[in-house]
Formats: sequence, C-alpha cells, structure tokens
Amino acid sequence: MRACLAVGVLALVTVPLAAQDPAPPIDRGVRVGITYTPGTRPRLVVIPGPGLDSVRAIVQRDLDYSDRFEVLLLPPGDATGGAATVNYALYRTLGAEYGIELRLEGGRMSVRLHDIGAGTVRQQQPFVIPEQSAPDFRMSVHQVSDEAVRWITGTPGVATTRLLVLLGKRAYRVDSDGADVTAVTPASESVLSPTWSPDGQSIAYTRFLDGTGPIIVQRLATGERRTVTGTESQLNFTPAFSPDGRTLAFARTDQQGGTDLYAVNVADQCCLRRLTVGRFADNLSPTYAPDGRRIAFVSTRPGSPQIYVMSSDGTDQELLAPYDYGATGPSNGPEWSPDGAAVAFHREIDRAPQVFLLDVGSRRYKQLTSSGRNSDPTWAPDGRHLAFVSDRSGRRQVWIIDTETGRIRQLPLSGEVRLPHWSRRFGGAAP
Repeated sequence: MRACLAVGVLALVTVPLAAQDPAPPIDRGVRVGITYTPGTRPRLVVIPGPGLDSVRAIVQRDLDYSDRFEVLLLPPGDATGGAATVNYALYRTLGAEYGIELRLEGGRMSVRLHDIGAGTVRQQQPFVIPEQSAPDFRMSVHQVSDEAVRWITGTPGVATTRLLVLLGKRAYRVDSDGADVTAVTPASESVLSPTWSPDGQSIAYTRFLDGTGPIIVQRLATGERRTVTGTESQLNFTPAFSPDGRTLAFARTDQQGGTDLYAVNVADQCCLRRLTVGRFADNLSPTYAPDGRRIAFVSTRPGSPQIYVMSSDGTDQELLAPYDYGATGPSNGPEWSPDGAAVAFHREIDRAPQVFLLDVGSRRYKQLTSSGRNSDPTWAPDGRHLAFVSDRSGRRQVWIIDTETGRIRQLPLSGEVRLPHWSRRFGGAAP
C-alpha cells in the first residue's frame, strides 16, 4: 500500500504558479533564516490527519500564498492521515523538506514543524482556535500559518493582514487570501482614499459632502468616527498616517483650484501645517518613509504628475523618480516600502499605467507589470508582496505580486475595485 501511495503521490502536481508578467522580478537582497536558504523555495507538505479539515485547508493556502515554499498537494484520502508517527521515509520519497502537522490535543490544536530530512520535530506550539462560526476564527488560523513561515524562514508571513478596498462608493476590508469581505463605511456615504492607521485599529478616509470632503478617522472596533481638525471645509483627500500614527498628511484643493499637501496632529487634534505651495501645480498622494522623516508625493510642477520627495516638514523638495519627458507618461500612486529602501508607484507606458519599483538610494527603477492596466500598488508588511489594481482579467480587480519571483495571483472580489491599502499584521482577534 505504501509503495502504491508513493507512486501515486510522485505523480502529483505542486501548487501551480499563477501567470507572470514578462518584466523581471526585483532582487530585494538576502533574507536570513535559521535553516532557510534565501532565494530558494523548499518543498513543504501539510501532513494530513483526522479532523481540522477547514483549518488545514486555510493553512495550506496561506503557506502557498507566502511564496516561500513549493507546497505539495497530496491526493485525497492519503492513507498516512491519523498515523501516530509521521512517515518520514515516505515524505522524503516525495521530495518534501518540511512538514506541517496539525493535531487536536487536550482541547487545543498542536502545530509541529517536521524536518523531513532529519526525521525530527523542529518546533512545536499549541494554539487555541475558536469555533468556525466565531468572528476571529480565520485570523486565528492565519496566525498559525504566519508562525510556521517564521519557524522556517526567520520572518513571519502576511496571512494575518487585511486590505482596504473601494467597491462602489463604500470601503471594505478583505483578508489577504480574498475571504471575509466586510463593509466598514456606511452605505449612505460616498468615500474615497481609505487608509489603515499604523496600529490597524482605525481607518481614515474622505467623506464626500456637498462641495466639501472632510477626512474621517474611524475606530473599527466601535465604529466611533470623528472629523479631522482642519478638514471641515474644502475638498481633502489621499490621507496618509505617519509611522507613529500621530500625524496625518493629506491633499487639499483650495478655492482657486490648486492642490497642496497639509499635515495635522490627529493625536491632539491640532496644529494644521501647510507643506507645499503649489503655484500653478497640484501636490497630492503623500506617503511617509518608515522613519517618518521624509514624504514622497505626486506633483504636477514639471507639467505632468511625477514622484517627488521632501522632508516631513515640507523642506528640501526634489524630484524622486527620474523620467524621460515624452518617453514616459504621468507617475502616480507612490507608497514607501516597509524597509524604506524602495517606493512603488505606477507610471504610464504607451498610455497604460504599469507598476514600478524605485530604489531610493540609486534612483533606479524597474517595471514589474506589463499585462493590462495596472495601478495603485500597496505594500504588504513583509516588504516582498505588492497588491495593485489590474484590469487584465477584464475588470478592475486586486492582484498580488511577489516581487522576488514575479508570481501573481488575483483576489476575486465582486465588482470593480479601486485604491487598495494593505494593513500591518494583526495579532489575535482583529477589528
């Protein structure tokens, strides 16, 4: 029976890579793990067992979506499920280097990381998983996945993250795997530019009213909302929190039709400051560097929108992303990477926006996408994955690209999607 099973599983297919854009992936450097070799995708198997089928399916998908492993798919009814000991010899035959085992023990779920080659358990930890109907069930399972990624690579995964997106006139949150789509703004309001606070407990967005657009900060757990001081009049949009969450930068359109950047202390609800003076130019879409000292933004001062940078107090403004006048088009949607080394943005090439990465130190950039129209990139907290909007499937949807391998996948959401923004990792129950 074991021989037949081994032959059958050797004929399995691994989880297939999604379509890749022809543009080469970015080399983001070395990552150090305990036993993980950077640049490789070790083969991993989620070991079958009795019960926990829904948990196991989520974990297996999360590990695949981490893009750190080649996840082996076992055939249905694997005869090794439920065995008291792990059949290391069999899994070595399949080429697996690591195995993740989930077991129920004493009312808790025990998770073990097996080193298949050495035939040993490398890590073991109990997890409390609530009932499947509980609101924090999926996030609790995602925690298991992120911890398993950390055990092998030294860096946690991003399964315990969410994205904010616009669907129609409302903001929604969605898990990183595309599940649990939930509206977070009222159906009676039209909103724009939703963004996460650094702690993931609040969001900020523009609420459209008659001729004005105040910026609202909303606590997700309670639904409490307040208008940001200084944004009660005029149109204010593209809010962005500073890394410490105390300051909010945003764009404002004045009565003369110009657009400039402002910053306000949202912690103390005071101290509105103007950062740019856009004489015959528009300045918008601020994004803070991780250290909070610089802001990248969009400015039309050279004629078409391009990516600029300045100190967080508005001084030392200069062009950040080089461009060739007449050869490359407008640039928009900048977002600073979590490590501060790069800025993602979209730029028109042959009249279609494409996603680019700019190395801040060298001011050199690379194109990540080429199929369809691609815009509004946003970073996962691992500094490796980007979400962006693309119409390559026929309508505007969120796609996720692994910048190291170029692998992409779609989050299939209902309706046309706009302006995604990726959250930090959540610990335990998320709002």
